[in-house]
Amino acid sequence: MTPRPVNASRFVGITDAAAIAEFATDVRYYLMQSPRQLPSRYLYDPLGSALFEAICHLPWYRITRAEERLLRSHGAEILRTLAPVSTIIELGSGNGVKLRILAESDETLAHALDIHLVDVSSSALEASARTLESIDAVRVTTHQEEYEAGLYAVTENLEDKDRVMVLFLGSNIGNFDPPGAEAFVRSIRSRLRPGDALLLGADLVKPRSELLLAYDDPLGVTAAFNRNLLVRINRELGGDFDVDRFAHEAVWNESESRIEMHLLARRAQTVHVRGADLAFTIADGDRIWTESSYKYRPAGIARLLETAGFRLVSQWLDRADQFALTLVEAV
Repeated sequence: MTPRPVNASRFVGITDAAAIAEFATDVRYYLMQSPRQLPSRYLYDPLGSALFEAICHLPWYRITRAEERLLRSHGAEILRTLAPVSTIIELGSGNGVKLRILAESDETLAHALDIHLVDVSSSALEASARTLESIDAVRVTTHQEEYEAGLYAVTENLEDKDRVMVLFLGSNIGNFDPPGAEAFVRSIRSRLRPGDALLLGADLVKPRSELLLAYDDPLGVTAAFNRNLLVRINRELGGDFDVDRFAHEAVWNESESRIEMHLLARRAQTVHVRGADLAFTIADGDRIWTESSYKYRPAGIARLLETAGFRLVSQWLDRADQFALTLVEAV
């Protein structure tokens, strides 16, 4: 069973009653499914976000470096192809480094850009804004919203003369199952006008051994990232997971073209999550499915985008680390 599609936006901190209630509702709903699941967006509390940043520096997780190489090599071409692009909207702002690489790739264009950063994480928005603020004459506006709501808010207030490029980088598209990815890309297209553009980053299918190293690294950073989700539930929802009795497990599901991350129970235990009004027994060897990361082939990326109402402009491949940047235009 594939997890119900969820917005892949990051939640870094839960600070208000509505968000706590949503977290509790989701935890109860997904842990009662078969197989048991938890939405991957909840991996990103402050500690989880810091662990993910560490993962991006590991030698076995090559997505970030591959994408940055492509942006350095082709950033000027991307901006010139779209000239006169005036507004860039990044969904999931991260730390802002990739957007800075793009914005600085062509000095003749970088100083005429309005940049809008959309993320539910206030700390990610602050970090991105700091990264970008020293670029002369680039105006940065942050929007603490989920992807669709933030994109709607930005595009509602643009003038007809503005040409927009949306960035969805880091292979975040892989966090959606195929129907969810298609629906999400269609939602982006619905907010764009003909001639606006989307730049999409996507990780590609590669040998199983490489994928497993990327998602189950020898240093155990990814394992800590995954198990921290149980720590978060214990802390924020009054759970009593015995975290020591869960192991991190990464599986390559070749038929579905996805890496799956699971938490594997190493001993039976009865779990209570008071804030979610939940109690259940998990058997030795049972799993909680926490994340799926779908891997693409270049032609499949193009089909996904063209089906949603885009025209392929160009696609750049990092063949060493098997990563793709795809630029499309709304038709």
